[in-house]
This record gives sequence, structure tokens and C-alpha cells, in this order.
Amino acid sequence: MNRFYSLLKQILFKFDAERVHDLALKILSLPSVPSSLSLFSTAPSCPVSLWNLTFRNPVGLAAGFDKNAVALSAWYELGFGFCEVGTVTLLPQEGNPKPRIFRLVKEKGLVNSMGFPNDGAEIIAKRIAKWKKKNCHHDFPIGINIGKSRNCSIEDAEKDYLESFRILYSAGDFFVVNVSSPNTPGLRKLQTPSLLEPILTSLQKENIKLGQKPLLIKIAPDLNENEIFNIAELTSKMELNGIVATNTTMHHDLPEGGGISGAPLYNVSNRVLSLLKKKTENKIALIGVGGIMNKNDYLEKIKLGSDLIEVYSGLVYNGPNFVRSLLA
Repeated sequence: MNRFYSLLKQILFKFDAERVHDLALKILSLPSVPSSLSLFSTAPSCPVSLWNLTFRNPVGLAAGFDKNAVALSAWYELGFGFCEVGTVTLLPQEGNPKPRIFRLVKEKGLVNSMGFPNDGAEIIAKRIAKWKKKNCHHDFPIGINIGKSRNCSIEDAEKDYLESFRILYSAGDFFVVNVSSPNTPGLRKLQTPSLLEPILTSLQKENIKLGQKPLLIKIAPDLNENEIFNIAELTSKMELNGIVATNTTMHHDLPEGGGISGAPLYNVSNRVLSLLKKKTENKIALIGVGGIMNKNDYLEKIKLGSDLIEVYSGLVYNGPNFVRSLLA
């Protein structure tokens, strides 16, 4: 299968990255496709218990790959232990102008400036609920990544996140508050504790009212040490369940703009992960994301304190056997 995918990749990489991505999702969402995927991609079972949830293994699909939750069965059959969908906003939005995904083939990276294109909270909530009703995979949690709407001001962000959370609550198994994407104007300002605390306070208050599901925050890799420690302290104060480290990096001078993921993100995200482990002292769960391209990368993320890990670019560059290669 690896040899076949290597040949296929040579063809696919000749075309626009987003068009190929959309085509792949359309194929993976076809009812007849997922059942065939398990024939060559079943991952070893190594269950993880966290937040009163069972993950059949610690490898998840990162947010951004399946923004609209259209191919959940495919991710299960490809061996993932969980899936984080989104980023989801309150209302449907188109995102930034195209082209907005670019490959860095030599570096095994991706540049994206998507800007949260998605079908909106109501449609995605119904889609996930419908899938769960049909598929009883209790060892495959669905996380939902929620973000600020593009047309929402910083001042109104608290209400925007809260309304999305309410709509999506019954559909998700855990939730990730995205305040770190570089592709929505002003979003990363929300990582400032004075702006972030009201958002988290409202979400956690509503969370407790509705039944209290795991609530996490996703942070940027480009923060300095003090900023990372301040967010860790706030996460503890708000009694959140974890931190996703990290989003894409803006530390580049490429003309395309946007954030870089894949191998170029690996060391940058590992730095944040190490600092978080030092600060949180294993009291808060960590999901390590960024640049995992092989089993050694995966094992290093675990060593640095990740309770779970997520992949995106590694799947693009390595193909459908990727999860199995990490866990074998």
C-alpha cells in the first residue's frame, strides 16, 4: 500500500492542494468506501482512558482535516482512536479567498490560510448526531473544535463561542476552544488572559449547567514562555480538562502567508509541549499536535507529556497506513 500511495501522491501533488483535499473527503464520505479501508489500515488496539472516555488508541485526527464531519466512518476504519472535527463557527462561512492551501513538499509541510470555512454549528451538530445514532463506536470519541466567527468582533467573542457551544454540546464528546488560528483576524489576541478568561468562564459555567463534558483550549506555538505559563495557569484556574499544543506557526517569511504545519512545526510545537509539561506537572491533560511524520516523532510527543496526539500533515504525506505505522 505504501508503494501505491507513493505513486498516487506524485499524481495528486500536481494539482491544487485544496481541490485534492475536497476530492478525498468526497470519496471517503461515500457509504461504500469506509468498510474497504479497514482491510489494510486497522491499527493495533492500545486503549487510553481519559476524562471518563475510552479512546481505542491515542492517535487522533487533528481539527482542520474534516471540518464538517463528513467522513467520520472513514477515520474510524483508518484506525484512528478519535477525531477532532472543525473548526466550527456559529453560522456557515466560506473562509478566506482561494488558493489557501500550499504544499512544502521538500520540507514535508503545509501552509494554510483557510479562515474557518465550515457548514456552521447547527448543520454539523445534526450531522454528528446522525452518525452517532447509526454507528455505536463508544471507543471513538468525537471532539469538536469551536472558533470565533469571522464577522464577530473581539468584544462579542464570548457570546459567539457560547452560542456555538450550546448548539454543538449534545453532539460532541469533548470540546476544544480555538483561540490560536492565525487565519482569522484578531483571533490570537484572545489568548491574552484578560480577554480569554471571560470566554472560558462563560463556557465552563454553561458546561457545568449542561452536564460537564471535557473542555480544552488550543494554543499557538509562537507564544513566549511567560505567555504559555499564563495560559496554563488560567487553564488550571478555570478547571479546564486540557490543552491542545499546538496550532500552526507563523514564524516564516513565505509569500503565501498563513500558518505552517507538518515537519517544520515539529520542534516549535515540542518546545511548547515541554514548557506545558513543566508548568502543569501532569495535572492537566495534553494533546500533542504538530509535525508527527513517523513513529519516532510520535514516541517523542508521548515522552514530552502528551496524553493523546493528533496528526494532519503526516496523513497527507504518508497515506492511509499512517496510524498503523505509528502504533505498530
